[in-house]
Amino acid sequence: MHILTQLHTLNVTLNSSPLKKMNPSPSKNTATLLITCPDSKGIVAAIAEFLYQHNANILHADQHQDAENNLFLMRVEWDLAGFSLATNDFEAHFAAIAQRFNMQWQLNLSQKPLRVAIMVSQYDHCLADLLHRHKNGELACDIPLIISNHRDTEALAKFYGVDFHYIAVTKDNKAAAEAAQFALFDEYQIDLIVLARYMQILSADFVARYPKQIINIHHSFLPAFIGAKPYHRAFERGVKLIGATAHYVTEVLDEGPIIEQDIDRISHRDQVEDLIQKGRDLERVVLSKAVRWHIENRILLYANKTVIFD
Repeated sequence: MHILTQLHTLNVTLNSSPLKKMNPSPSKNTATLLITCPDSKGIVAAIAEFLYQHNANILHADQHQDAENNLFLMRVEWDLAGFSLATNDFEAHFAAIAQRFNMQWQLNLSQKPLRVAIMVSQYDHCLADLLHRHKNGELACDIPLIISNHRDTEALAKFYGVDFHYIAVTKDNKAAAEAAQFALFDEYQIDLIVLARYMQILSADFVARYPKQIINIHHSFLPAFIGAKPYHRAFERGVKLIGATAHYVTEVLDEGPIIEQDIDRISHRDQVEDLIQKGRDLERVVLSKAVRWHIENRILLYANKTVIFD
């Protein structure tokens, strides 16, 4: 076969086949400790000494004090190579320090990536961005499940080799539809739910089942223009800036703790369609940052706020 014909055949095969899962297992082997407690002297010293005693090589350490709420928040990540304490035994050994400083804490391991479900309706720009970043290794997680109330994104899910489940949602079947979604989350052992322009309001039961585990992208710079059609309302108001906001979902619509925001300038020449296009670019970047920070354990929540550690 002529070499050009061979190359053409190879190109057609690659372009017409679903992408294989290309993101390798996490190459680093680290542990990340997130801590929230009342602020007092000696916290950093106690944690550093504890890790030193168990031969930890600290890679990153960051902290924040909130004087108004008398809170101390910290993220510390260390290499598990040479760490002398088995992770299963960490809680028992760390308990004395945690009790001494009245800590709320969680330990996360890079070798146990979060399992993420994406929910989407008809707009696919955020979904496509997340799947592309995941394929390229920018998002160190597993994405085994996509749920949609429309079939528009089914082909995209198939292209990336992710299981797609269509669940129609109406005002009459909402409870049954959410029950089916809960069953899928359990089946796929989902740790994080990402609403990538999923245009349905979640029930109070849904939100209560997954506290601090649902990230939404809202197509405005919150707290402005909550709810539906924010770009149309921004256009009618004649604003000069539009934005996008990624936040955790709570029972109060679009008022959960904000993770990331960005803006773009517009002018009198921009029509609604221009606002929507510029907004979609913002939505993609803002949502991907929020998801990445969550799966990298860089976020601590308190008082309906977030601390994002570098």
